Amino acid sequence: MSYLEYTVKYTPAGPRKLLYLNWPVALLLAAVAAIGFLMLYSVAGGSFSPWAEPQMKRFGAGFVLMIIVAMVPIWFWRNVAAVAYGLSLVLLVAVELIGEVGMGAQRWIDLGFMRLQPSEVTKITLVMLLAAYYDWLPMKKVSHPLWVALPVFFVLLPTGLVLAQPDLGTALLLLAAGGGIMFLAGVHWAYFAAVITAGAGLIVAVFQSRGTSWQLLKDYQYRRIDTFLDPGQDPLDAGYHITQSKIALGSGGWSGKGFMQGTQSRLNFLPEKHTDFIFTTLAEEFGFVGAVSLLVLYTLIIVFCVISALNNRDRFSSLLTLGVALTFFLFFAVNMSMVMGLAPVVGVPLPLVSYGGSAMMVLMAAFGLMQSAHVHKPR
Repeated sequence: MSYLEYTVKYTPAGPRKLLYLNWPVALLLAAVAAIGFLMLYSVAGGSFSPWAEPQMKRFGAGFVLMIIVAMVPIWFWRNVAAVAYGLSLVLLVAVELIGEVGMGAQRWIDLGFMRLQPSEVTKITLVMLLAAYYDWLPMKKVSHPLWVALPVFFVLLPTGLVLAQPDLGTALLLLAAGGGIMFLAGVHWAYFAAVITAGAGLIVAVFQSRGTSWQLLKDYQYRRIDTFLDPGQDPLDAGYHITQSKIALGSGGWSGKGFMQGTQSRLNFLPEKHTDFIFTTLAEEFGFVGAVSLLVLYTLIIVFCVISALNNRDRFSSLLTLGVALTFFLFFAVNMSMVMGLAPVVGVPLPLVSYGGSAMMVLMAAFGLMQSAHVHKPR
């Protein structure tokens, strides 16, 4: 009996599928989103508008989307992975032609009812494509140079398009997620050692190219690096964001100043307080306890995803679930590192907490794929 015949015969049908959802993950996602609503209410000065109410509606729609995606058999998502990836590339090209410009970058397409950020979609379609590719490829060919070059191309193509927007943060996330899936699929470690060595050389080249005709990064990206290395050299301009963020983080102490009592956010010292730097508002108002509590919820989501992947005998489903978990991890790890001064500020939102439409909907669709893999696994 083939895998498809097996899943068709033994997978629950109709409404019974709801019982087979990974409900711990679904409830944990709702808990994290609730924290986001609370913080958006706080940074708005005790008002559901302009951020908390739209975010609640988006999460509600996203939760329904997650369930709809979960009800679709996993073999369907495997079959459309290449098409989804191709469409995301078309959207990235469309951004270059008709995209809206905001904060010095051209990253969005106006759909009327919402602004779509195609780079967010690409994070998930890339995971789908690589999972389908390694499901199709025999294990003995995984580390063959020819079959390694193809997924590298799959990763570098959207990365280059995103980098041109410019969006360095998302480009780095695509590279990290793609490399992570290749490692999980069994690609030999020597390839990664070579990439790390080349990466070190690239970092040297980036610094050497500054101020030359072949400069590799934009000026504002170099300023972000300078700010990361020494925020105090320009505390009122380039270093302002991270300086205020550290003040908010440190002033929260062990248990925080209390709900809606954070001075840095309420007095508007903290920039982008409802998006990239919302974690610092949480840490200021609820302290170390609140920050760690959110981190525990994130960790539990990762743990349940990994358990689901390890218990799934279908290679595509397992890699897809691990890819979604890895992408989710990179989101919150980079954001938290960024606002704590451990990484350059690259504009990565805190998943399910930061205000935003595209990131929320795409992330819930991604967890719908993870749920589809869980619901339709062989039993």
